[in-house]
Amino acid sequence: MTTAEWVALLTLATATSFTPGPNTTLSTALAANGGLRRALPFVLAVPVGWALLLALCAAGVGAAVLAAPALRQGILWGGVAYLLWLAWRLARPAGPGTGGRTLHLSFARGVALQFLNLKAWMLALAVVAGWIAGQPQAWLRFWLVLPVMVFYALTSNLTYALVGAALRHWLEGPVVDGRASRRRLRAFNGAMGLALALTAGWLATSAPGLGAAP
Repeated sequence: MTTAEWVALLTLATATSFTPGPNTTLSTALAANGGLRRALPFVLAVPVGWALLLALCAAGVGAAVLAAPALRQGILWGGVAYLLWLAWRLARPAGPGTGGRTLHLSFARGVALQFLNLKAWMLALAVVAGWIAGQPQAWLRFWLVLPVMVFYALTSNLTYALVGAALRHWLEGPVVDGRASRRRLRAFNGAMGLALALTAGWLATSAPGLGAAP
């Protein structure tokens, strides 16, 4: 790969990984509610899911999926519905005995979420089209590109999780009558839930056209 190709890839990886999105929002919210350890399974799931997605697109599966209207719409609306469900789970008041924890995402769910994001499919296809497909030694290029995208997916979500963990004590509020006041945390969770819901709405209104078969 040429220097220009590396610069373009790193620019794309930075822009797409560190701008706020569903993954970074969830990484922040999970760490703010339960600490960094609770967020780590999801943080690790994002790069694993992305690696699998990129591999499928490099093998030609991604183009076939997006070329099939039923599959494309299934991914889109499945992802929108799942994000709205996560938004509701995050924004709802915590019940008794939950310690303020309203949402839990396992490693497996974090991986699955990547496959319900039509934008992630399209980004993977863009990476394949721009840096891998039709190039000499395409699979060697795949193994050069993959670690870069995985690294950015990991570091961006870990960075957001660290921010959430750093905010956790302040969000829980001062101790009153032996219990922590969680008003700020509830407000934070509501804001994060709203952000997820808005992301779902944005996907629903913008992705169908972008996801159309060429």
